[in-house]
Amino acid sequence: MKEKLLYLCHRIPFPANKGDKITTCNILKFLNQHYEIYLGCFIDDPFDQQYKKDVQLLCKEAFFVELNPQMAKIKGLKALFTGDPITLPHYFSSKMQSWVQRTVSDNNIQKALVYSGCMAQYVLNINQPQLHKVMHFADIDSDKWKQYAGKSAGMMRWVYNREHRTLEKYEKHVARSCNISCFISDTETEMFRSLLASDQRRKVQTLGNGLDSEFFSPSAKHHLAENYPLDKQNFLVFTGAMDYWANADAVDWFVKNVWQDVHRIQPESLFYIVGSSPTKEVIELQKYPGVIVTGRVEDVRPYMHYAKASVAPMQIARGIQNKILEAMAMELPVLTTQLGIEGIDDYPTEAVFVSNSAEKHKEWAVNLLGHETIKAHASRTWLKNNYSWEAKLTSLLSYLEHSYEP
Repeated sequence: MKEKLLYLCHRIPFPANKGDKITTCNILKFLNQHYEIYLGCFIDDPFDQQYKKDVQLLCKEAFFVELNPQMAKIKGLKALFTGDPITLPHYFSSKMQSWVQRTVSDNNIQKALVYSGCMAQYVLNINQPQLHKVMHFADIDSDKWKQYAGKSAGMMRWVYNREHRTLEKYEKHVARSCNISCFISDTETEMFRSLLASDQRRKVQTLGNGLDSEFFSPSAKHHLAENYPLDKQNFLVFTGAMDYWANADAVDWFVKNVWQDVHRIQPESLFYIVGSSPTKEVIELQKYPGVIVTGRVEDVRPYMHYAKASVAPMQIARGIQNKILEAMAMELPVLTTQLGIEGIDDYPTEAVFVSNSAEKHKEWAVNLLGHETIKAHASRTWLKNNYSWEAKLTSLLSYLEHSYEP
């Protein structure tokens, strides 16, 4: 008989089609083999309602709470009067809190895995001292707010700096209160350890991401549902959720600092920005020649299959960029920045170009668009050898069984 496990996520862990959901979905599938799962999560996109049954098939019980992003932002403002990070009231639900308390108590659950710092409040607020708590932060969210502040001015700069300070304080409190805290890369792990007292650092461990290399494969069957003649076009591609600031900021920088000159030299070339929920600012990038913003697509793989290269020119980043791993699995050359490649170590450099220089990006892009497609075979081989989900998640079983107490 499987042991019971509470699993909390800030977003429904299905399908594996964007950053956090790639991680939480694969963790859910992995844990289903070992535990009887009681899942609590939010649904912040009506499109995801259709996936509730898929999730329920992997759980003993699944509890979903709808979250309206606009209303959640308003709720978050309460924190300005309490000293808390805005993130906490943004993701607080009395329904979720009651369900967690009741579920842990009624089912005598002894173990919990919590994904995202905003969900920690639900296990810290209940009186269940027997609960073994594993916190998966993924990345240092507070540091992203610090980066946002550095790119902002006026009132928003103050708000973002405040969120950085209050959230970092909360993250450290969560780490002290949980048995184990995990981050997605050794870089994140070491950075967070440096924020803690020396006797707390052993409790912080790495839980890396994997990648489904059979799904992201140049030979896998894929379906182009949208009316773009990709097989006849010469283009670069950026993939990601386009309402996420770091992604929107990256394409804005690339179009304004790199793409305009590239397109002047290669006037037939295109730059596809592929991903759901593009912001108004991202959509407006289409006023620049050769830029196409697709919005949500049924299958991202055709855009990668026919592209000359994937670009990930991140100016704000933490953790690991799944878009880079996916491109490598598809044998695509990758153009990125030092922030973009952070956390991905010992990769083959033949088809991964890393630079923070707009001029270097221009040279690389023009050269690639001016030649026949290059297949990055070494990238795929390396990825298959280093990023299987089974291998990456095996350590999670140990974290759920053992403590690293000071």
